[in-house]
Amino acid sequence: MSKSKSNKPPTIHLLCNSHLDPAWQWTWQDGASDAISTFRTAADLCEEFDEFVFNHNESILYEWIEQLEPALFERIRKLVRQGKWSIIGGWYLQPDCNMPGGESMVRQILIGKNYFKEKFGVDVKAGVNFDSFGHSRGLVQILAKSGYSYYLCTRPNDFRRCEEIDGDTFVWIGFDGSEILTRRNNASYATRVNSAGPTLRRWLEKMDKHNPDTLFLWGVGDHGGGASRKDLRDIRKVIARQKDFNPVHSTLEGWFKEVAKKQDSLSRFAYDMNPTSPGCYTTMIRLKQKHRRLENEIYSLEKMASAAALQGLIDYPKTQIEQALKAALFAEFHDMLPGSGIQDVEGDTVQLLEYGLEITAREKLRAFFALARGQRPAHIDNPPILVYNPHPFNVSGLVELEFHLHDFNWRGTFFDAPVYQNGRLLPCQTETELAGSHLDWAKHEVFWADLKPGMNRFDTKLNELKGKPRLRLEARNGRIRFKTQDMEVVINTRTGLVDRWRVGGKDVVASKAFQPVVIKDSANPWGYDFRRYKAAPEGRFTLMSAKEGSAFSGLSSAVPSVRIIEDGPARSVVEAVFAWGRSRICQRYKLPKFGTEFEVETRVVWGEVHKCLKLAVPFARPAGRFLGQVAYGVQELPNDGDEAISHKWQALMSEDESLALTCIDNGIYGSDIRGGALRLTLLRSPNYSNQGSESVLEDRHNPVIDVGERIYRFWFNAGPTDERLAHIDREALTKNEVPYALSFFPPGDKVDKPKPLATLSDDVLQIAAAKIAEKGNDLILRLFNPTCTARRSTLSVPCLGARRRVELGPFEIRSLRIKARSGKIIDVDLMERPAPRKQSSQQ
Repeated sequence: MSKSKSNKPPTIHLLCNSHLDPAWQWTWQDGASDAISTFRTAADLCEEFDEFVFNHNESILYEWIEQLEPALFERIRKLVRQGKWSIIGGWYLQPDCNMPGGESMVRQILIGKNYFKEKFGVDVKAGVNFDSFGHSRGLVQILAKSGYSYYLCTRPNDFRRCEEIDGDTFVWIGFDGSEILTRRNNASYATRVNSAGPTLRRWLEKMDKHNPDTLFLWGVGDHGGGASRKDLRDIRKVIARQKDFNPVHSTLEGWFKEVAKKQDSLSRFAYDMNPTSPGCYTTMIRLKQKHRRLENEIYSLEKMASAAALQGLIDYPKTQIEQALKAALFAEFHDMLPGSGIQDVEGDTVQLLEYGLEITAREKLRAFFALARGQRPAHIDNPPILVYNPHPFNVSGLVELEFHLHDFNWRGTFFDAPVYQNGRLLPCQTETELAGSHLDWAKHEVFWADLKPGMNRFDTKLNELKGKPRLRLEARNGRIRFKTQDMEVVINTRTGLVDRWRVGGKDVVASKAFQPVVIKDSANPWGYDFRRYKAAPEGRFTLMSAKEGSAFSGLSSAVPSVRIIEDGPARSVVEAVFAWGRSRICQRYKLPKFGTEFEVETRVVWGEVHKCLKLAVPFARPAGRFLGQVAYGVQELPNDGDEAISHKWQALMSEDESLALTCIDNGIYGSDIRGGALRLTLLRSPNYSNQGSESVLEDRHNPVIDVGERIYRFWFNAGPTDERLAHIDREALTKNEVPYALSFFPPGDKVDKPKPLATLSDDVLQIAAAKIAEKGNDLILRLFNPTCTARRSTLSVPCLGARRRVELGPFEIRSLRIKARSGKIIDVDLMERPAPRKQSSQQ
């Protein structure tokens, strides 16, 4: 809002845009066609009407124009130089602004801004996400350190703590204290076809002359369109008749520069802008899981490829990484990743993500073999295992992989494959192979290891036994009791649920933990008609009978529906099978013999309609604060039943904050706290792109989302709150960017072993990204402090001979450029431009 203190009519900035969804209720091919038509019309009108200025963002659309209609692209370049066409936003596209990881948000901007700078000579200062379903607070630091001063969005209109904002324009404050001048437009970003003139006239008639809103967004959107000749002629008439205001065709940066003069008087807001459409946190969970996997693969590949390239072992696969990255960024579009598109869009997005995964798989293997140089040869009866840890710190935990004997074992015996490191036997076991065969050929190895940064070598020694070692863990008196010096887990064989989990002598969960529950839901994929799911489940999955469970499991004879399937020096695995309605679940509890963390793997075969599935974990203490990882930050989440959005981990603290239950996931985003229980949202089954709550087409079949098999993995841990919050972010990183393990017989070349890329001396800070610079061959390292306490560490880059003591403020992102030739380290911004580090206001 802008108060007028002179007799001069206030300037009203008319911002013509055309919000264009590349895919939604249409495929991306249709979106490309609409982009060409919309941009061609806009160029025609810019050339015909002297006063008209068109504003548009999203570099992917300009790329399509450049490739598909080069002559139009050149017209647009000329209009930009003339000031008739304004580049706004500057991102690759308008993504979902909650679910992509912080580094993916950085790359949306890096690719987009670099494109606009290269093709148009423009450095965009105003970020735009018109239609995204909520906005993570982590965006603020990312925007500020990418050279932005301003941010415009429209959704949501109603969100937690919105009453603290006076008006639509405010100063948004990030986790680290960064600030961005932000406009959350309460009105729509678009107007209807040929309606801009009358809409503007009515809007001005209602305007407070002494305190006017000076920004008017107009232009046909969603499926493209923008302005029309009738719109521009009608607007001319409105302007000609105006006495109280001075409407002018303008740009977003032009409006923000005026508002910035009064920035000190604006509200200051230090939270996220959520929730809106919380169903999107879970709908089309298959896309979300594949997208998370592609994110993980890209950023771990970059670390491995950088280590190999800087030591002259391979050429850095910059083009291939960019192709995979663009696949991930396109899939993040706010009607693709959230699951609000039609079924054809879902299929296209799956194809896109699998394309990216194929690229990363090939390039990661190439980097791995290069980094395996210098390893000694091995005998054929002693298959070696090589594990590359891409992280700058030791990673302790279970390593799991499979290799094969050099021939089938037809003798009816069993070959055990104990694992050694430097001649020391590790806690290990040979489990049932993935093929599920009775033939002794594949060796599924699980062993406990401490992986140092870089390549780690392990060796096996095949031992021929009369048979597979028997399971020692047993069910007694209706319970399976698993106990180590660190924790105790009791599984009830009558329910298949966990009745006790104790850590350090303290109960963490109440009985019947990890029960899948079914919630009544709607046909609407967005879920914009609610902020929370119902508290009372419509149903609960229960243990199947031996006969039913065995039939579901494909067994020819009946076995108990709770069974111990693996047990050895490294871990025990207990499996239970459940049913509800038309759906079935196989749930495995994977219990390591060391530490306080264990895994729950939930395999869902879903057949319900308009239902939601959650995994309920009742806390043994009165529930206190609820936290979760978000884009380069940690957000306090609602613990009042509202659906929450978070990334790789969640933490529920006891009321006195003496104990924290933490959960790491590999691809879910929604959760809530109800009745003292953490409820992880696994899937929901609305109809495709259905914009009603209950309405469906009554004369035909309505396809349902996420029917079929989905697999989830969770890692639960508990302990003192300070300890858990300090270490959970690193733990979640290693569970998602998993060290690369492969059984490989090295050639025994007599060369030096490659050095690790980087190390950090502390136990909290992390390297979120390591890549070769966009320009040149230098190394870019992105350091991140995931805690609210300032941290110090010694950074070493052995492959470049660089070393520096580094400091990071609370939740600070710090980017460094390490010169490939000299090892000199300089601070840069997220666009990789020199930027002297500023002390965080939170320090």
